[in-house]
Amino acid sequence: MALVRQRLDGHAIVLVGLMGAGKTTVGRRLAEKLGLDFVDADHEIELAAGQSIPEIFAEHGEAYFRDGERKVIARLLENGAQVLATGGGAYMSAETRSTIRSHGISIWLRADFDLLMRRVRRRSNRPLLQNDDPEAVMRKLIAERYPIYAEADITVDSRDVAHTSIVNSIIKTLARWPGWDRLTNEQS
Repeated sequence: MALVRQRLDGHAIVLVGLMGAGKTTVGRRLAEKLGLDFVDADHEIELAAGQSIPEIFAEHGEAYFRDGERKVIARLLENGAQVLATGGGAYMSAETRSTIRSHGISIWLRADFDLLMRRVRRRSNRPLLQNDDPEAVMRKLIAERYPIYAEADITVDSRDVAHTSIVNSIIKTLARWPGWDRLTNEQS
């Protein structure tokens, strides 16, 4: 763990993936284990806007939300070493992917359809699923987003196990990650 923290050298660990993949829950535990700050981009967006994400979507639309999301993530990444959980659509922006690449390591928490649906059904604050067929929407999001999420530096499968198991998988994968040189070279 100390090695991972040292190698970060001021860079962030950025969790990406679909809603329900566990970015916030796993991110909090990962940050705690690594001795880093945890930041949830969606929470920061709500603070900046003074509204909940469902309210932002309803009042201003998705394009407005995505623009604010891009700006907030860029600002947060200026804060150095941290664990940052992003919203499900954040990584779809080429600009955001580039900013993440410049300031950190992206980790895709990949989860299968059934696990995602079990998790998202527990909460009603998912604006993209507020329709007659949330399963069809989730399948569409998987089809559209998984090829983009696959561009992340690291992929870790989110499974129906204790979150500490996922955290341990992330730390082990980071310890073996061959891309550390990229971070060092970008600082030079």
